Formats: sequence, C-alpha cells, structure tokens
Amino acid sequence: KKEPKPRAVPFTRISPNTPIPASLASNAYQPYDYAERAHQDLIITKGKGFTKEKNKKKRGSYRGG
Repeated sequence: KKEPKPRAVPFTRISPNTPIPASLASNAYQPYDYAERAHQDLIITKGKGFTKEKNKKKRGSYRGG
C-alpha cells in the first residue's frame, strides 16, 4: 500500500509567526473627506445612471486632491 502524502502547506510570502504591526492588522475601511462626500452623493444612484454621475464627480471642483 502507498503511504499517504504529507499535507501540503499553503504558500505565504511571510512566515506565519512574523509579528504584524498594529497599523496594518486591520483592513477595515477608513473614510476620508473626499471619499465620504462621494459616497453620500453616489449611494442613492443605481444602475446605468451611476456611471454618468461618477464621471460628473470626476470633473471640475469635485477632485479630492
């Protein structure tokens, strides 16, 4: 009988026991002024109109930086 293969270890770029800095520990969204304004305006837009509204926001004074 064949011996069972050892369980494969998934690939990771860093070893599992590497300490993670607190600032990088969470991938939670952190809103900022420009994004918050865009979200408030675009959350009510659905469907095909979303692309049109998004492109309007990208023009003119709505630029975030």
